[in-house]
Amino acid sequence: MIKDIAKETRTRMERVIEDFRHKLATVRTGRASTSLLDNITVDYYGTQMPLNQVATIHAPEASMLTVQPFDPSLINDIEKALRSSELGINPSNDGKLIRIPIPPLTEERRKQMVKIVHEMAEDHKTAVRNIRRDSNDKLKKALKEKTISEDDEKGGLDEVQKQTDQYVAKVGDLSKHKEDEILKV
Repeated sequence: MIKDIAKETRTRMERVIEDFRHKLATVRTGRASTSLLDNITVDYYGTQMPLNQVATIHAPEASMLTVQPFDPSLINDIEKALRSSELGINPSNDGKLIRIPIPPLTEERRKQMVKIVHEMAEDHKTAVRNIRRDSNDKLKKALKEKTISEDDEKGGLDEVQKQTDQYVAKVGDLSKHKEDEILKV
């Protein structure tokens, strides 16, 4: 029973780490990355669709992204969605292809990005702690129902705490790495 709870806890915490990695990829650094546009949605005949499902996105050079819609009639909608995003980009199109120059980040914008990373890290640390709470509750309930002994409960709580510390540290490491990447000029 305790091994099952520990395994489930580890699995859930791994999912939090993967989600954090995915979200970090969408935060802009000094280089052009196709994952910058992961959160952009486009109105496609009345439905909000992710940009990567209605167009091909490329990073031909370090300071340029290109977006080529599968349906050329969408080019203006895509350009509008890109302009209204919080990325601070200025796309231009030639009728077939949208070019997005990625300007270097200003010091002020870098600090804003670092704040965003810190907020995301804190949200994911909270998610890890919530998983710990759920697992601890399961252990206490098992003790109350007398399906495990007090010693087993203590060992289980210690194991869950070790996992929590480990995954909170992973979130911190990923956050620090991304912060260094953003601040590097």
